[in-house]
Amino acid sequence: MPSARRARAEFAPAKVNLTLHVVGRRPDGYHEIESLVAFADVGDRVTFAPGRALELVTRGPTAAAAGPSGDNLVLKAARLLAERVTGLKAGRFTLDKRLPVAAGLGGGSSDAAAALRLLARHNRIALDDPRLYEAARLTGADVPVCLDPKARMMRGIGEILSAPLAFTKQPAVLVNPGVSVATKDVFAKLARDHPLSVPPSLAGEGRVGAALLDSLAAARNDLEPPAVALQPIIADVLATLRASAQCRLARMSGSGATCFALYDSGRAAAAAARALRGQHPGWWVRATTLGP
Repeated sequence: MPSARRARAEFAPAKVNLTLHVVGRRPDGYHEIESLVAFADVGDRVTFAPGRALELVTRGPTAAAAGPSGDNLVLKAARLLAERVTGLKAGRFTLDKRLPVAAGLGGGSSDAAAALRLLARHNRIALDDPRLYEAARLTGADVPVCLDPKARMMRGIGEILSAPLAFTKQPAVLVNPGVSVATKDVFAKLARDHPLSVPPSLAGEGRVGAALLDSLAAARNDLEPPAVALQPIIADVLATLRASAQCRLARMSGSGATCFALYDSGRAAAAAARALRGQHPGWWVRATTLGP
C-alpha cells in the first residue's frame, strides 16, 4: 500500500479564458485559437502517494460527473510520461474533484497537469523538461498551459504559450448553471453558423495590468454565441452577472457553460456571489481572485 506519510499534494486551479478568439482551422480539422488565460484560486486537489502500481481514486462533490477513473486525464498523463521516462516511479493518485465537469474551466486538464507536476517532483524531473511538456501536449490541448499555471497568452491549438504575464490580481465570480456543453458540439456549431474573424489587438499584452483589463471589453469569446445557441441558459447567467453591482465585465469561459464576471473589489465580488446563490440555489457560484 502507498505510504500516507510520503503523500504529496498539488492544487489544480480553474483555468479562465478571459478572451478566446478562433482565428483559423487547420487541415487536420483542429481550430487555431488565441486566448488570454488566467487562473483562479478555486480548483481541484490532486494527492500522490508512491506505490508499485499506477492508480487513481476520485472523490469530492463533482466526482460522479467526472466519469470512470480509468478514463481520467490524470492516468492518461501519467502513462504518457511513463512512455517517455524509463523507470518512472508511479503510485496512487487521489483526485478531490471540486470544479464542475465539462464546464469551460479546464478542470480535467488542470488535474492532469497537477499529476505531472507531482510525478516530476517524485522522480526529480525538472518542470521545464521537454518530456514533461510532450506528455502534457499529448494528454490534451489545455494541459500545457496548466503545467505552470500563470496568466499568459495561448495560441495554436493551445501548445504555443507566451511567457508568464505580469497580471494584476482581479476579483471575480464564477458561475455554472448546472449544464455541460460538449466542446466538439460548440466548435461544430461555430463552423456552421459563425465566420472566423481577426482578434482585436490587446494593448499591452506584454504587461498585463489595468490597461489591458480595460481593453478586454473590446475582445470576446468566439465560442460564446454557439454555446448560447446550444444552451440558452448561458445567456441568462451573463445577463444576471452584468446586472450585478460593480460588475466590470461578464463573459463565458472556454467552451462553456461557466461564465465569469470581473469586479471592482473583492467585497463586491463576494456580495454578488451571495446574491446569486440566494437567487439561483441550483447554480454553482464561487467568488474568487484571478491571478498568476
